[in-house]
Amino acid sequence: MTLSPNIMPTTCQLELVPESVQACYSPSRFSSMLHSAPVQLMDSDCIIKPHYSLSTLTSFQVGGPAEWFVAPRTVDQLKAGVTWAKERSLPVTLLGAGSNLLISDRGLPGLVVGTRQMRGMTFNEESGRVVVGAGEMMPLLAQRLAKRGWKGFEWAVGIPGTVGGSVVMNAGAHQGCVEDILVSVDVLNPDGTIETLSPNQLGYQYRTSNLQNGGRYVIQATFQLAMGYSPRLVQEETSSHLNRRHSTQPYDRPSCGSVFRNPGPHSAGWLIEQVGLKGHRIGGAQVAERHANFILNCGGATASDIFNLIHLVQSTVQRNWQLCLEPEVRILGEFQSV
Repeated sequence: MTLSPNIMPTTCQLELVPESVQACYSPSRFSSMLHSAPVQLMDSDCIIKPHYSLSTLTSFQVGGPAEWFVAPRTVDQLKAGVTWAKERSLPVTLLGAGSNLLISDRGLPGLVVGTRQMRGMTFNEESGRVVVGAGEMMPLLAQRLAKRGWKGFEWAVGIPGTVGGSVVMNAGAHQGCVEDILVSVDVLNPDGTIETLSPNQLGYQYRTSNLQNGGRYVIQATFQLAMGYSPRLVQEETSSHLNRRHSTQPYDRPSCGSVFRNPGPHSAGWLIEQVGLKGHRIGGAQVAERHANFILNCGGATASDIFNLIHLVQSTVQRNWQLCLEPEVRILGEFQSV
């Protein structure tokens, strides 16, 4: 196969959770948490739960338990949960919709914070700005904005994630992305302070930002939309984006969406198709026939099945094209490749 001259060979390696977090794994630690009692936060009904299953909270529908799990609804509850973990030297992992995530079959050590309950939308009818909680789902926000005749968010209707996760990864589709319309984001810093950051401070690039480095937790985001358009026309355009996405991508089986970032000039799906991996399976995981940049849980897949299929795709594409496909999906936990 011919290698485009502007694509340089590179060494391919899956990016996993940092070693400092992996070091928290131990059989005795995970055994002891089975006998731990739930912890009540701030005299409220916000409970930190031990040994909490994460498989139902990810779109792949795989993964082991969290050592501890909490689902705060307010900033104060989020602060209290993070403080509780730090006082015990536990790592903290944020989990939004779980749509861009592969969690190890062994689960995750420390505290996993589910942000789905941190919701809320405030529309400013004069400025065309909307302030949105980190846990709000992107498709719902896109539909709400379309009904108002506010343009700029139509592309997001097919993004199966939360606002917080989308801000962190600079989510995008159909030539639109978060960076284009983001005004600011409020984050909780490691020292417990809340800071408002502009897009220029986030180091945005294609499907990434410096928020992915960890330590800062998205609370809410402010977006700028264009007002004064026909709600019917904006809704029609929004629906067309959703229909196009569903007609070209497989949504009948659990997946994480696109697995790899597009390296350019060729798409990741095209490269995978060229090396003959469409339909290839490892255990219950399969490279989708409809779109090769999707890996599907065809029933009974383990996180290890998916991980090993990702690794196979990477190594095969690199061997044939001298090009490393960089995962778009976040891979968390302890894995061993076959």
